[in-house]
Amino acid sequence: MNRRDEPVPLRDAVAKVGAELGVPAPDALSTLTARWPDIVGPVIAAHASVRSVRDGECTIEVDGPGWATQLRYAANEVLERANEYCGGAVLTSVRVVVAKSRRTR
Repeated sequence: MNRRDEPVPLRDAVAKVGAELGVPAPDALSTLTARWPDIVGPVIAAHASVRSVRDGECTIEVDGPGWATQLRYAANEVLERANEYCGGAVLTSVRVVVAKSRRTR
C-alpha cells in the first residue's frame, strides 16, 4: 500500500480517475477503437466510429440515418463482439447518434 505522499505511476492515476468517471480501462478503450473494423466490419467502420464509452454505454457516431438504423438492429452483436475483443464485460449498451452535417455557405 502506498503512502499518500509517495509517487503513483501515471497509468495507475489515470486508470483510477477514469474508473471514478465511468470510463473503461485504457487498454479496453484502445482495443475497442483499434479493432473497430473487426468488430463491425470494414464497410460499417467506414461510416461509424466510437465517440465515447461511459458507464458501460458505447456511443457510436454514424454519418447517416441509414447507418444508424443498421447499427441499432445489430446492437447486441456489436456488444458481444466488442466485449470479446476487450476481454470482458466492458460494454453494457450501445447508443447510436447521427453526426450533424456541416453546412457551408
